[in-house]
Amino acid sequence: MAEAPLPAIRSLPSWLLGRAAARGRALVAEALAAEDMKMWHHVVLSAVRDLAPVAQADLGRGVHLDPKDLVGILNDLQAAGLVVREPHPTDRRKNAVSLTGEGARLLKRCERAARQANDELLAPLTAAERAQFMSLLIRISGTEG
Repeated sequence: MAEAPLPAIRSLPSWLLGRAAARGRALVAEALAAEDMKMWHHVVLSAVRDLAPVAQADLGRGVHLDPKDLVGILNDLQAAGLVVREPHPTDRRKNAVSLTGEGARLLKRCERAARQANDELLAPLTAAERAQFMSLLIRISGTEG
């Protein structure tokens, strides 16, 4: 059965952004899967690189992830030898998370794969359109600043 036209819904920017986001997530997830990496694992690995050494609680707040979910992801990453958790250098009551050498190497491969997936997503746009699109997305996403 053919999909109903739904012209009113399909004319909404929110619907179109949702469809584009779903396509983008699928492309990135597929690219990351080739590196045996899941989306949230990649996000956490990237945040650890940017913030390390970072307290586990600060990491969770930084990526907007529930602490229970974060613990599971960190357990996976640590078991794979991608991150280490050690006492925080300035507050021994906290765990600090850092990348291992293998974590840094995998992150570089994942970032390259994610960039290629995003290039595929934006392939219909010219370079100037991509720059304008990114500028507009930043403005409407509330991440400007």
